[in-house]
Amino acid sequence: MSKIAEYKALEAQLAEHLAQLDALKNDKAMQREIEFESKLRALMAEYGVSLRGLISIMDPQTGAAVARPAGTKAPRKLKVYKNPNTGEVVETKGGNHKVLKAWKTEFGAEVVEGWLQ
Repeated sequence: MSKIAEYKALEAQLAEHLAQLDALKNDKAMQREIEFESKLRALMAEYGVSLRGLISIMDPQTGAAVARPAGTKAPRKLKVYKNPNTGEVVETKGGNHKVLKAWKTEFGAEVVEGWLQ
């Protein structure tokens, strides 16, 4: 494609995008959204509430998920295994427990997972 043809194609695209932008500027629904956003941001600034704070107020379940800092994991759940053969109980938060590993090699991982209380 020649430079002049590329220039004309880009100019046509620009004109089309400018027409779309102008149509959005004159759209009543768009004007209402812009007005709402500006009023909401002013209100948030007046009360010193951040966007995350607003989300946690409006939807506490979502806010809790969003509010957790990056890199922080939820603590592991305690798992309790009871060997039905010996009655021995193992409490662990991970799979790296010495007795639990021995049981898994002796009886198989699926069987031992069935002992989870």
